[in-house]
Amino acid sequence: MMKTPQLSADQRAKLEKVIGHAFSDKQWLDRALTHASTGTAKSGNYERLEFLGDRVLGLCVAELLFSTFHAATEGELSVRLNQLVSAESCAGVADELGLHQFIRTGSDVKKLTGKRMMNVRADVVESLIAALYLDGGLETARGFILRHWQKRATAESAARRDAKTELQEWSHAKFGLTPVYRIDDRSGPDHDPSFTVTVEVTGVAPETGVERSKRAAEQVAATKMLEREGVWQKPADQN
Repeated sequence: MMKTPQLSADQRAKLEKVIGHAFSDKQWLDRALTHASTGTAKSGNYERLEFLGDRVLGLCVAELLFSTFHAATEGELSVRLNQLVSAESCAGVADELGLHQFIRTGSDVKKLTGKRMMNVRADVVESLIAALYLDGGLETARGFILRHWQKRATAESAARRDAKTELQEWSHAKFGLTPVYRIDDRSGPDHDPSFTVTVEVTGVAPETGVERSKRAAEQVAATKMLEREGVWQKPADQN
């Protein structure tokens, strides 16, 4: 296996300025930007960092919501949390920071477009959060998260409910039925799988979602059905 590809000194300096932290151990930053498709060992790419960063992000966003929405129920807080730690939100932060120019990937991943590339950008944000946590501690990671998630937490879109829950309630109210989800396909390498899931509700046409996990694909399919049936309004930038 290859060693972790290193950022140049200029790249590190530029990235550290963007994220607001000078790393004591530069290897954390290199590793956070290295995709498994480069051929590096697990200890040299961002997969394990992504796991840790997801938990740190969840904790800090949960704290933010708890201290911001004093009258919110546990259910409302959960809905907001799910939206804020989603791949879409994380990829949005990656785009704001311009992380795409620093990510090291193999040739197969360089060909990815659309939602699959969005997931890579989202993963890098989570791995970067873990790198900040390991290099500077929880307060450093929390500071980064607050800078990029505080406005998102109070946005109207952050309160939108979980798509599967919304679809189930709509289906029960309209047809007295529970939506049925079916896995149609699982493809791709282990580091970048793709699941195709179809949701069916008797009485309306089915919808299909494609994502990197079964759960995420179910959410995409449910969202598409809710928007098609007029239960949810499609975001303006997707019309």
